[in-house]
Amino acid sequence: MASRLSLILIALWAGALWSTGVSAYVLFDALQDKQLAGSLAGKLFNVVTYIGFASAFYLLIHRLAQFGTAALKQAFFWAVFVMLLLVLAGHFGIQPILEGLKSQAFPADVMQSVFADRFRNWHGVASLAYVFECALAVVMVLKAR
Repeated sequence: MASRLSLILIALWAGALWSTGVSAYVLFDALQDKQLAGSLAGKLFNVVTYIGFASAFYLLIHRLAQFGTAALKQAFFWAVFVMLLLVLAGHFGIQPILEGLKSQAFPADVMQSVFADRFRNWHGVASLAYVFECALAVVMVLKAR
């Protein structure tokens, strides 16, 4: 049962990561109001963050329980561990910076403010981290068994 739950969480997390990335692209492409697109994409990314927290903790604990310290020699373990670090860095590091810049710019759109360059740079960091997490999800899926 625990191994089946692991497979479900792997599918859920990887699928959520990939589909949210595509959805964010579609939102920005389809909506004229980029602030609305960003708000909706942010809500999707927030859901993926919580899926990532729960999945990573379960998968790491399950892998350690299943293989003991031998888990530390597996690509699966390290892919999930680095993915968790990226989720933590995004949620507790990058997102608060982006939210702070938005609130400093309020009531103006942050992209129409003096904070636009800083926001763009931090958003780029967040995007690169997300792409890296999506790539690691490929490793996680392929090394699941």
